[in-house]
Amino acid sequence: MNFEKLVRFEHGGVVSYGDLQAEEDGQYTVKPLDGTPFTTLKAKNVPPVRVEKLLCPLEGTPIIICVGLNYRKHATDANIPVPKYPVIFTKPPTALHGPNEIVSIHSTCQTHLDYEGELTFVTSKDLKNLPLTGDFDLSDYVLGYTAGNDISARNFQDPKVSGGQFCYAKSFDGFAPIGPYIVNSRLIPDPQKLHYTTKVNGEERQSTGTDDMIWSVKEILRHCSQGTTIKAGTVFMSGTPSGVGIFCDGLLKDGDIVEVDIGGVGNLVSTIKFEKQDANL
Repeated sequence: MNFEKLVRFEHGGVVSYGDLQAEEDGQYTVKPLDGTPFTTLKAKNVPPVRVEKLLCPLEGTPIIICVGLNYRKHATDANIPVPKYPVIFTKPPTALHGPNEIVSIHSTCQTHLDYEGELTFVTSKDLKNLPLTGDFDLSDYVLGYTAGNDISARNFQDPKVSGGQFCYAKSFDGFAPIGPYIVNSRLIPDPQKLHYTTKVNGEERQSTGTDDMIWSVKEILRHCSQGTTIKAGTVFMSGTPSGVGIFCDGLLKDGDIVEVDIGGVGNLVSTIKFEKQDANL
């Protein structure tokens, strides 16, 4: 793929993909690209442009596949035994959201709203039945890596009210912000050697190395592709480490700013905005 840091942006009323060249003083220098990441991307024969805002790095996604309980320290925090297979749940395409955006929170989600900073990756092609043994090159299947936040309404996740399901609590519009760009997978040969932090209003809440993941990126792809076609452009959120708000008396409030900063991948910033309560509820 003809990019290092894939972005989407609007310039002159046209939305395009581009390759981020520089970021300075709140402005981004971008080389415009023709095409899409899942067909062909080619540099346009035009000079780089400067923009003040980046859009969600993907126009859309077939589905968002998430992994629960994928960090050893997080499993210890939750006092939950590690299962034999990864805990898989999904978010709909409408949960996808961009960087530096307001996340509008429905009134039913406001009492126990939580963050989950996560290493996120995107598939580059359709795949199915990856071999369960032997090695393979992740860059053959992974477009790239980005930062993500698996926003969660814990009041709907409590087993006493949900039966133990995750999807509903995590599937509201905008509950899967990613970005600000997607780093080409060839530039990150080993995603299990990254470090990242999650901050709320500048206060560090999560800090981890991806070597604490129970199931690696390769193992997640192997498991999820068995008997199932994973479409190009599928977004994978690979799990969150210890330090989520529910376990540290740090649930999100109206106006909070959440940052997920992954070294070598990017810094995702989201602002939480509570919608007004519906008087009829």
